[in-house]
Amino acid sequence: MARQPIGEAALEQKGWLRSNLWLILRRISQLSIIALFIYAPLWLVKGNLASNLVLETVPLTDPFLYLQTVFARQAFEVTALIGAAIVVLFYLLVGGRAYCSWVCPVNVVTDSAGWLRRKFKIKKKCDLSPSLRYWVLGLVMVISYLGGNMLWELVNPVTLLQRGLIYGMGMGWIVVAAIFLYDLLWARNGWCGHLCPMGAFYSLINRFSWLRVKAKNREGCDDCMDCFAVCPEPQVIRPALKGENGHGIVIDQSLCTNCGRCIDICGPDVFAYGSRFNK
Repeated sequence: MARQPIGEAALEQKGWLRSNLWLILRRISQLSIIALFIYAPLWLVKGNLASNLVLETVPLTDPFLYLQTVFARQAFEVTALIGAAIVVLFYLLVGGRAYCSWVCPVNVVTDSAGWLRRKFKIKKKCDLSPSLRYWVLGLVMVISYLGGNMLWELVNPVTLLQRGLIYGMGMGWIVVAAIFLYDLLWARNGWCGHLCPMGAFYSLINRFSWLRVKAKNREGCDDCMDCFAVCPEPQVIRPALKGENGHGIVIDQSLCTNCGRCIDICGPDVFAYGSRFNK
């Protein structure tokens, strides 16, 4: 019997909307954030993804950026520290790597490459270790320390893409196109899953986050493998789904992006969001 196309079972059992709900909400979130910085009046939000001021009162600072300033030994700013603390507290609630799937504009690029890989059945892959991203994170901090500046921000794809969408891409297209082609032709989820230091940083916050995906109905799993096919970090699914070594139903690995795609794509509704403490 031929295997159904990925997502076909969910489409038949749940309909188009429910089988794409979290994907749609993620795209609305990502596009709305970009639109906010482009079109919103300055009294509402001023700045960019790295650092901004909301309602001329609440500072928000990317903690990854702030950590770079610490290593670069730049001037200490209380406002930036408060902004970073607010952001960390938020991601401790919704999941550190929710930044990767719900906020980061580069995710749209890498998801598009992943969709095309599945569509055209591109199998070639590069066997890089997922832990390589932590070495890149460490290298970014070392470079910041030695250079006395946030040198990573000169080539940070997130910064380049957001700036390009507002002011014109320029040379930023080269970096974004390179990530797209790398993910498409060389390694599945190559940038986000192996190299991105921002993802590595936010995964550290994710170790302690409250919101998690749970395999609440794992007994209903029909082994279609669709969740593994669409998950950007498929290695995190198996322990909770299969109960390996007595593992509970919570996907508690720090690399999970809380994207909700496994919830969408599962016909039997095995997965759902929930608290990490309700195992």
